[in-house]
Amino acid sequence: MCEPDPSPSSARVLRLRVNGNRHLTTADGRATLLDVLRERLHLVGTKKGCDHGQCGACTVLSDGRRVLSCLTLAAQAERHEITTIEGAGSHDIGCAVQAAFLEEDAFQCGFCTPGQIMSAIACVIEGKTTTDNEIREAMSGNLCRCGAYPNIVAAIRRVSRESR
Repeated sequence: MCEPDPSPSSARVLRLRVNGNRHLTTADGRATLLDVLRERLHLVGTKKGCDHGQCGACTVLSDGRRVLSCLTLAAQAERHEITTIEGAGSHDIGCAVQAAFLEEDAFQCGFCTPGQIMSAIACVIEGKTTTDNEIREAMSGNLCRCGAYPNIVAAIRRVSRESR
């Protein structure tokens, strides 16, 4: 559901760098990064799941580190490089993760896939891919209602092996 345009008294000008592009937009000072990405910048690949930071569907990267965009104020994203699923392919690891998800059939309905992929990229960057248990722990904040977990772990393991 789109929020009405912010009133002049609560509107804030935001200067965001998302997927390598600069964006100038306005939003309520309390607007989340998730809502600004989806409603103002029309980057709808990042999903709104629980809106409470419990499912991981809204995961994006901020300066290469994963953040839950539903819990991050858009104003906090200023002066940071934000990468969404739409920009993941511009990153070498992002391309490898996306390819591995396809090769390992690491998705079913696809709703959680953008957040899973963004977390998987961070998992590889962070080096948390030594064992399957380490991968599971690093990915534990991302829920998959369809239960594609074994294939997600296999995809991350594949990228980890290929990137060594």
